[in-house]
Amino acid sequence: MRWMRAAGRGLLVLVVVLTGYVASGARADDRPGRGPLTLATAGDLTGYLGPLLEGWNRARPGERVTLVELPDSADETHAQMVTDLRGGRGRFDVLNIDVNWTSEFAAAGWIRPLPRDRFPLGAFLPPVVGTATYDGQLYAVPYVTNAGLLLYRKDVLAAEGVPPPRTWAELERQARTIAPRHGLGGYAGQFLPYEGLTVNAAEAVYSAGGTILGDEGERVTVDSAAAREGIGFLARGVRAGWIPREALTYKEEESKQAFLDGRLLFLRNWPYAYVGASAAGSKVAGKVGAVPLPGPDGPGTSVLGGSNLAVSAHARHPDSAARLIAYLTSERVQRQVLTRGALPPVRADLYEDPGLVRDYPYLPTLRESVLAAAPRPKSPRYDQVSLAVQAVVHDAMTGRQTPEAAVRRLARELAAISRR
Repeated sequence: MRWMRAAGRGLLVLVVVLTGYVASGARADDRPGRGPLTLATAGDLTGYLGPLLEGWNRARPGERVTLVELPDSADETHAQMVTDLRGGRGRFDVLNIDVNWTSEFAAAGWIRPLPRDRFPLGAFLPPVVGTATYDGQLYAVPYVTNAGLLLYRKDVLAAEGVPPPRTWAELERQARTIAPRHGLGGYAGQFLPYEGLTVNAAEAVYSAGGTILGDEGERVTVDSAAAREGIGFLARGVRAGWIPREALTYKEEESKQAFLDGRLLFLRNWPYAYVGASAAGSKVAGKVGAVPLPGPDGPGTSVLGGSNLAVSAHARHPDSAARLIAYLTSERVQRQVLTRGALPPVRADLYEDPGLVRDYPYLPTLRESVLAAAPRPKSPRYDQVSLAVQAVVHDAMTGRQTPEAAVRRLARELAAISRR
């Protein structure tokens, strides 16, 4: 998952679009719960996050926000946040967390439950709200969303006279037959054993109608025909060659670069890859299309990506923290999340804005993908769950285990994790 380098691998960029904020008569507010804040996010690779915060700070000097940039690695950011939260030091007030951390942080008591009526949840794309809840309670507020798309070479498919694939069978046939005729690899995703492989595997299982965990991680549901079908689809692709073996080393950036270099017919990635592939200087600019991920019988199911904003249990000024979060999820700021940060907003109406659709033609496809998407398996021990999924699915894709044996092994390992 990528949020530092524009929304793919789960690395977190908090694009705090606060420029131009004007509040007539704004002044410091000394009411209880209000005061200065510290906002923690993964490293800002954009270079303009700090200056943008100056707008908020000028308007609200009594609620000044200090930005703390953690490493741009999701794992390292997670580790530093957990160390601070577990130690009760209260260094951070507002946390920009990957969507799959919400359950872990909530179950541990590290973040505060939030009142639903304080935030514009009804204006969001409905599936994104589920990433911010745990045990029926809101513990964070969606800030940026994401869903996987199937990018394809529209020039190649047009030359062959075929539409982009809607099913796995069509994807496999085109990747196996059309790609070689044009000197291309068939299909790639993010198949190195890291968080990206967990996402790709979950999408395959979900698309086949299966699940991995239920009841907030208390029930293991992966041992199913659907899971065997989904993991078998990925393993078969490598074995048959229409998924290049090189793709087993790909994360988001490597897979994007392979597509931009004109080496792939199809790529599963986040929308940022579409933006990069369509930009000036890309070898495939003007030749790229995007459709929802295929499934066995039609469009499949993507895994939701993105980040949520949460208030630390140790926050010094929780009211100011909530006010900042409400501002960051306002319509005006969310519009700038897209136009200035090139990140998918959570506000539903922006996906139907004619001007935005003209400038960002993938928005209708992305909206369709988000509405059909599902969260990653929810668990207070998500990090352990993800490691198990990565290891088992990678063994299936490299041929070390059959898909059937891999699913049985994964069920055993997840059951052991749930009992810890």
